[in-house]
This record gives sequence, structure tokens and C-alpha cells, in this order.
Amino acid sequence: MPAALDLRPGRSGLPFFKVLGVRVHALQIPETVAQVEAWIQERTPERFVSFSGMHGVSESIHDPSLKEVLNAADLVVPDGMSLVWVGRRRGLAQRLRRRVYGPEFMETFIRETGDRYRHYFYGGAPGVADRLAEKMHRVHGIRVAGTYCPPFRALTEEEEADLEATVRAASPDLLWVGLSTPKQECWMYAHRGRLGVPVLLGVGAAFDFHTGSVQQAPSWMQENGLEWLFRLTVDRKRLWRRYLIGGSRFAWNAGLELLRLKRFD
Repeated sequence: MPAALDLRPGRSGLPFFKVLGVRVHALQIPETVAQVEAWIQERTPERFVSFSGMHGVSESIHDPSLKEVLNAADLVVPDGMSLVWVGRRRGLAQRLRRRVYGPEFMETFIRETGDRYRHYFYGGAPGVADRLAEKMHRVHGIRVAGTYCPPFRALTEEEEADLEATVRAASPDLLWVGLSTPKQECWMYAHRGRLGVPVLLGVGAAFDFHTGSVQQAPSWMQENGLEWLFRLTVDRKRLWRRYLIGGSRFAWNAGLELLRLKRFD
């Protein structure tokens, strides 16, 4: 028998279920858009949202600090189909019809809100954040508060101070973070309360997908949980360990948890 559904409210007051000790909120894209907008209106910095899949949750088993980061998020939504399937096994089939895919959420939010908010884009390879901001302004008329492409190393104290001052001066309503998982979650956790932004959103490869830097999987593969296979075929060197080893580890441990043979607290 699957484990009982946990509908206790989290810090956000929204229903969630747990996967390997990580709280995942049972939401869809329209509900997530509405929640983010509500937080923007509150103007209380600084909420952060993780669009999580198998990789981040699986890594948290062996990294207690990552589990702490994920459970500190105001929202952890199921970006990957593996989390959707677990949620359905927990009795949430009606609530989890689809995943909350980070790139799709970004496109939907920006399309529906237009010039209502000020957006800041942090992440990506050199020039990617600028191209993304330009595209979203041209197509959807958004207001761009700024962009920042971090180096492939930790920022110095001086660079951190400059970044925080720059973001605060820009006064964005949202800050989109396009780093890899779990780097983006750790970055949002470390910077919460220091930037003066109502909502931080870690959307991973959305920067690359929306600028055409990286090809997305066909829709039918995305909807049927096969995006990992497509990404593996185009970037085997970087992703083989994540999907073949990490994916197998996740499936094994999630199965044990669903069968109540092992607990992950």
C-alpha cells in the first residue's frame, strides 16, 4: 500500500506530500502563478521557489544540507514527471495532472502578466541572460530590471556586495535564477533576505531553452517522462551520471518509501 497522503499545510499554507524527506507542493502551473503573484503583492522579501525533479531530491539523500535548503523553500514544485508519478501514487492524481515545468512556467507567467512586473535575470553562460531579457521584452513587453551572468566560480566578497547593491537598486519584483540544480537552490537559500526581491525562482535550463542555446525535448517526450532520455542523448558526457546512476537511485529509494519499507526523514 502507498504511504498516506500528507495534506498538512507547509509554511506557504499549501498542501504537500513528501518524497525522500523533501516536501513537494501539490500544485499546477496556474496555481503557482497565482501564488507567486500573491507574494509579489505582499512585498515581503524574500520567498524562493524551487522547480525540482528527480536529481535534486535524489541528491538530498546523501547531502543533509541540500535537504535543509529544499525544505526551507517556500515552494518546491514537481518539475519532473518522476515526482508527479510519486504524488499520484499518494492519491494526488486529480491535483497532479501535469508537472510544473520551469521553462513552461516562466513562459506562462511572463505571457500572462506582461508589463505588470519588473524582472531580473541571473545566470546562464555569457550573454544568455541578456538575450533572454531582450526576447521576453520584445515578445511579451516585460519590464527588465537587469541581468547578471555570474562567472564559473564563487563570487568574491566585493563582487557579492556589488551584486546585492545592484539588485536592490534595480528593485525587481522577481528574480529568475538560471543555474544548475542544486547550485541554484543553494544560491537562493544563501541570498534570501539580502536582495530585497519579493520572489526568487530557480528555473534551471529555462534560460538556455528560451534563447535556443540548448534544444528542448519534443513535447511528447516531455509529457511522458522521457525528457531525460532526450537530454542524455545530446549531452551524454555531462548527464550520464545524473540520469543513469541518480535516476536508478531515486527509483529504488522512492519505491522503498512507497512500499513503507524505508523512511527518509
